[in-house]
Amino acid sequence: MTERTPDANTVDNSKQSPSRISFIALVRRELRALWHDPWQLALVSYIPLLGIFCLWWLFSAGLPRQLPVAIVDQDHSQLSRMLTRQLKANPVTEPQNFTDLTAAVTAMKQAKVYAIVVFPYDMKKDLLTGHKPTIDVRYNSQFLLVGKLLSSQIQLSLGEGLLHVAGLKQLASGTPKSQVAVNLSPVKSQTTALFNRNNNYIGFLVPPVLVALWQLLSMLVMANSLNRELHLNPMNIDSDTYHDVSNVLTVAFWPKVLAKMVLFTPILMLQGGFILVWLYLYLGLPVAGSLASLLLAQSVMLLAVWSLVLLVFVVMRDSARVISFCTALFAPAFAFMGITFPTHEMPQLAQWWRLIMPSSHYIESHVSVVSYGAALPSVVSQLCSYWGFLCLLPVIYFLSRKLLPITVNATSAVTAYDSDATQPAKGQ
Repeated sequence: MTERTPDANTVDNSKQSPSRISFIALVRRELRALWHDPWQLALVSYIPLLGIFCLWWLFSAGLPRQLPVAIVDQDHSQLSRMLTRQLKANPVTEPQNFTDLTAAVTAMKQAKVYAIVVFPYDMKKDLLTGHKPTIDVRYNSQFLLVGKLLSSQIQLSLGEGLLHVAGLKQLASGTPKSQVAVNLSPVKSQTTALFNRNNNYIGFLVPPVLVALWQLLSMLVMANSLNRELHLNPMNIDSDTYHDVSNVLTVAFWPKVLAKMVLFTPILMLQGGFILVWLYLYLGLPVAGSLASLLLAQSVMLLAVWSLVLLVFVVMRDSARVISFCTALFAPAFAFMGITFPTHEMPQLAQWWRLIMPSSHYIESHVSVVSYGAALPSVVSQLCSYWGFLCLLPVIYFLSRKLLPITVNATSAVTAYDSDATQPAKGQ
């Protein structure tokens, strides 16, 4: 058996010079690859639509209602029953009676209830005798939004009920009826959400969730397209109407990457535009600024996502590792947007990780346009936060020149060895 290891960098180089390869041929090559890859075709067609509609359906109620709350009534008085009715009247809470605190805590650990309200012994007696009984209210803070909502609504319901009792006590002590309200609430406050007056969770949660999903899908599309180059036989040539395109990874690598971007950028931008049209034109969510500004921000975010994917591909050059690392990098995007948790309270490492996320930069432009009505110049100035991704380009170019030939030579050696191994020995 004769051993031969051709240099992949010189395979048909006279015929496959990058300057002579038509860019249209490269785009047609990507179109053929997309059409013959069912998984890639699904990522750019029906999977995004299913994801968008499913996530919208999950939050379509707009506001959580009838959340189970455990009631442990140790007082068994008319007052405790009245406070339970107050909680029942609140559309957010659904009281469920428990005989003891242990059973209620067990139910909360099993996520059967989200909060516990304990009415202590002699609560009514302590109130009537001037003492200050403690009503124990506990909620599961693991569910950030649910816990915060229940905490405020339970306090509101109990406060209204206790104010009624305090008013009766003052009337019984001879206080004039006109003075009772002043004594109970000398200062009245009103809280109004500036940009979400109805406390609608669709406008609050769905846009950043869909942005995180769109970023993840964009990553998968580009990563799959780049990984395909690793599995092509470098000894074969893709025939095209105009030119023959080499499958060698290092031949016309950057024109191939540019062809992928030219093909997938409009497709992914259609998905991003559909999200904006669905939320702010069809569903009618309030938006103070122009959606055109958000489209510009989405396009810059998309290029930043692909620069990170390209960097990971050049460094790892292995399909499974590229997908795994990129998924681990982009999966927690929603948590790093600062929508449900203040980013300045995150550990320093998490804040650095957040800076790597293109969606974290985009969400600032999204909120400023939707809530504050930021104009295009303001959005453009915010896009300057992507400057760090421009610094990746020379790093990617340098690593591609150093690392990709190593992978190509190793692949060519394996291909040549397999080709020789299949040839019958002389005399057989």
